[in-house]
Amino acid sequence: MVAGRLQEKKGHFYIVLSFKDENNKKKTKWISTSLPVKGNKKKAEAMLLEARQNFEVAPRVSDIPFSQFMKKWLEMIKPSIELGTYSGYAQNINSVICPYFEERNILLNNIQASHIQYFYTHCMNERGVSANTVIHYHANIRKALKHAVNTDLILINPADKVERPKIKKHVGKFYDIDEVNNLFSIVKGLKIEIPVMLAAFYGLRRGEIVGLKWSAIDFKNKTITIRHTVSAFMLDGKFTVVEKDRAKNASSHRSLPLVPEFEALLKKVKQKQAENRKLCKKSYNTEYLDYLCVDDLGNRFYPALISDNFKQTLKKNNLRQIRFHDLRHTCASLLLANGVSMKEIQDWLGHSNFGTTANTYAHLAVDSKKNSANAMRASGLSIS
Repeated sequence: MVAGRLQEKKGHFYIVLSFKDENNKKKTKWISTSLPVKGNKKKAEAMLLEARQNFEVAPRVSDIPFSQFMKKWLEMIKPSIELGTYSGYAQNINSVICPYFEERNILLNNIQASHIQYFYTHCMNERGVSANTVIHYHANIRKALKHAVNTDLILINPADKVERPKIKKHVGKFYDIDEVNNLFSIVKGLKIEIPVMLAAFYGLRRGEIVGLKWSAIDFKNKTITIRHTVSAFMLDGKFTVVEKDRAKNASSHRSLPLVPEFEALLKKVKQKQAENRKLCKKSYNTEYLDYLCVDDLGNRFYPALISDNFKQTLKKNNLRQIRFHDLRHTCASLLLANGVSMKEIQDWLGHSNFGTTANTYAHLAVDSKKNSANAMRASGLSIS
């Protein structure tokens, strides 16, 4: 119950309540009783007691449930991050993190490293979540609690004391040259022909393929410029498509040579789109005229449609299952096998730094290891 007293002012009783607000600052609230001072002291005291009993103080921010704090933090950072990033954060926080901590009624100012550690263990042992996914949860929780420390809501960040699981490095699958040629023959004339060939030959990402425009194809100077992307994700329960007039990063904005085989193929695609537009007339969707990857009615491909169609095509034709993104790995493996340097592969794939390329594809650089083995043999070591 809050503190309070009666105060006389201009011949009337006023109730004055003293309390601390949600930011732990001292506040007072004046309430008029409308009672004259003379002869009404007992009534005023009764009103004071009732006011003190019924007055609800807003909880301090640090006293709110941890799950509620996470949701507030999520909305606070929304304007400052990419929508796709926000979508991933929201999925983690709203669907996994908050339900767990809500059920246990853990407050922000009481959360400990052990609570977070048990959460990670629960996710991996009870929910079967991968270590890499738990690391994403850890990143969300740690960033949110860092904000709590910076704004003086808590003294230390308990997430800093937690041992997160070790990252399990993903090794992408890839096709060899015979498998790629077989795949090319199978997808010829299918909806996914162009996406498959762009991914396997040029190593383009799915978003780069869907976002590729005719204005990026320079038939005169024989170049393809990657500068527009299209991505799709769930946002606030709705399927959202985002177009960006920029690549994933500065290095991803790149120009690649338009080889004669692709030039001929793309000209056929362009001609086919013109024929479909003429044939379909008003039924043809003119919103995406500048995009390469559209269906017969002019509708731009959805990113997920490419991956799903690719998976079904492999299954239907009894081909070894790989992800659509693994065609990008296939591109890199073929380049390495043909003597292209890691630095050149970095530029071709549009990686932001050399380390990404080297760490991803070092296990494929067999030739350099053969050179090392031969050097050791030539050193005079006697093995037999």
